Amino acid sequence: MLSLEGVIEEIKFRNEANGYTVAILNTSDGPVTIVGHTPFLYLDEKVKVEGEWVYHPTYGEQLSFTNITTVLPSTLTGIENYLSSGLIPYIGPKTAKKIVERFGLDSLDIIQYNPERLKEIPGIGQRKLEKIVEAFKEQRELRDIMVFLQQYDISANLGIRIYKKYGKDTINIISENPYRLAEDIFGIGFKIADRIAKKMGINAKSIYRIEAGIKYLIMEFAGNGHSYIPLEELKAYGAKLLQLEEDLIEEGVRSLGIKGSVNLIQDGEKTLVYYTPFHMAENYVSRKLIELSQVKLKELDIDLDEEIKKIEEEENISFAQNQILAIKEAMNNGLLVITGGPGTGKTTIIKSIIKLCEDLRLKVVLGAPTGRAAKRITETTGKEAKTIHRLLEYSFLDDDMAFAKDEDNPIDGDLIIIDEASMIDILLMNSLLKAVDYGTRLVLVGDVDQLPSVGPGNVLRDIISSGVVKVVRLDEIFRQSEESLIAVNAHRINRGEAPILNEKNKDFYFISESNPEKISETIMELCSRRLPNFYGVDKLRDIQVLTPMKKGEVGINSLNQKLQWVLNPKTPTKAEKQIGSEIFRVGDKVMQIKNNYATEWKIIKDGVEVEKGQGVFNGDFGFITHIDEEERIVKVLFDDEKEVEYEFSQLDELKLAYAITVHKSQGSEFPVVVMPICWGPPMLLTRNLLYTAITRAKSLVVLVGEEKYLYMMIKNNRITKRYSALDKKMRNYISIFMG
Repeated sequence: MLSLEGVIEEIKFRNEANGYTVAILNTSDGPVTIVGHTPFLYLDEKVKVEGEWVYHPTYGEQLSFTNITTVLPSTLTGIENYLSSGLIPYIGPKTAKKIVERFGLDSLDIIQYNPERLKEIPGIGQRKLEKIVEAFKEQRELRDIMVFLQQYDISANLGIRIYKKYGKDTINIISENPYRLAEDIFGIGFKIADRIAKKMGINAKSIYRIEAGIKYLIMEFAGNGHSYIPLEELKAYGAKLLQLEEDLIEEGVRSLGIKGSVNLIQDGEKTLVYYTPFHMAENYVSRKLIELSQVKLKELDIDLDEEIKKIEEEENISFAQNQILAIKEAMNNGLLVITGGPGTGKTTIIKSIIKLCEDLRLKVVLGAPTGRAAKRITETTGKEAKTIHRLLEYSFLDDDMAFAKDEDNPIDGDLIIIDEASMIDILLMNSLLKAVDYGTRLVLVGDVDQLPSVGPGNVLRDIISSGVVKVVRLDEIFRQSEESLIAVNAHRINRGEAPILNEKNKDFYFISESNPEKISETIMELCSRRLPNFYGVDKLRDIQVLTPMKKGEVGINSLNQKLQWVLNPKTPTKAEKQIGSEIFRVGDKVMQIKNNYATEWKIIKDGVEVEKGQGVFNGDFGFITHIDEEERIVKVLFDDEKEVEYEFSQLDELKLAYAITVHKSQGSEFPVVVMPICWGPPMLLTRNLLYTAITRAKSLVVLVGEEKYLYMMIKNNRITKRYSALDKKMRNYISIFMG
């Protein structure tokens, strides 16, 4: 194997996805073309490469390297170039220059052996120092690991994430079982892990492979809302995915059952396969709901009818019968579900329950699944609402989230109201119920006709369909809401009726366009010019494009690129950063797309930090306020005033959010909703998806497309069956409880 040493003079080609690089290495014997995979390579960097000569028919003789290592520079210019190369986050060109000016030829030794002295450099405080030291330590281990990873076409960003998880043991762990990547690393699914395993020569019938494939399918089903999979279906899907016999798949399932990873439950002639946490959660939730509903409450020393009349007089309102029933049942029961569409008075009921409780000196706690939903309740009731995660006082430890509130330390409240309950999946409901003490009243409020939770389970619908707990359905639209076609049309659509379109001076419009290209053009014009000019709305903060699809001309990917171009165009003064095909720019509207419990945030008011904590959640909206190439960071200010700092390697957790899917809009409310209506897969063009989109709008809905597809959606009342057994378990448990 040939070994050469020199300075990188030119980078001719670089594939950021897999690190394949063509560069000119200036050696003592002259320039040499080198080719190979490397995670980082920078101009003027001194390196040592090892490899073999190869001949390219077009480009001639090249050194194909298998190993590349940085040779620490020994000149002032070399040290400065090395530090400013981007290899060490938080040291950019300006900071590198300051370090070299201060410490000269000792700069690298100072960083390695006496890093505290870096605080002598203006702009380097304790927090930044710690990050620089950690990055310097990591980069020495990282290159070898990244070279190993990138032979399997793993991008630099993913490689860094793998390294942060496994550290110096990365190569050993992956070599032993590459399928661990699918479980441990966000952005690597089973198929990528399987590709790596195949390149490594791992047997297709390896138990590692079979178990990983089964886990992948279970989580795929969970991503579609299922709490379990029938064994026969799992075997069929597994055989197709792995190209193996069904018997081997069943053996793998039984093996996972013995290990405790899954639970196999016999239901008549069927065997149901549960991921163990889902099974435990479903069992606990069914039991706890029944117990809460049956608990004997201390009698209230008031006349509820009189108190409700007082509220009517004070607020100058007249309750419908079902509203009165809901208020009474909330005060008299340990558990109540209130469900109804827009304009049916759910917020009025919540406010009335709060007032009753305050008069009785009972403590009310308000919560919702998302930050936006919590903010909306706070604004409408005047009482602080928190996300369920904040109510439970989440914390992050060793890659796991833990809640401080549980059975031993329940939520301090006499009555808990949870809004947007249709969004709660089985795991979150499990954690919530553990923190609800017996004797505390729990009121779940939501619209059961909206799309169900993104996560596993069909919790609200199952609770209602169980028929064993108190449920109040609100179906009357109130006079003030009757003036809004948003509310009227939402209910018409929910009943399978045609909506009222384009009445003058109303809040619901349909613009006819005949093809996706024209629909897209019209949406651009509406968002950038027509709606802001006519209605005076903020084009970035008030208008939200919702679409059923991710791909195609009116999918989120295409629409976001176009909307970014018209709403936040490139200018010489706006910093930007490209990650893959996505460009992030200062001023961009973005969304967090995964739960990251470890991410730090802070709230700053008038230049002073007033609060800090950890945790950014899937579906949180924000705006990019700062991009710093020097420190290699992006700052995002989220809706709840949390400021979060992302390293460039973390940017795959963010997506542009000028356009989002209807599913991602759940729990949010926007002044203006714009939605394309055109052909798409029938499983997406459904009545409840359309209903959910419309009910996200507060002041205005504009649909753009073809009416025939609008009516097709209304007729398509297909509700995809979710495999969940909460309702059945609740009925079973009540028979035991009452027996």
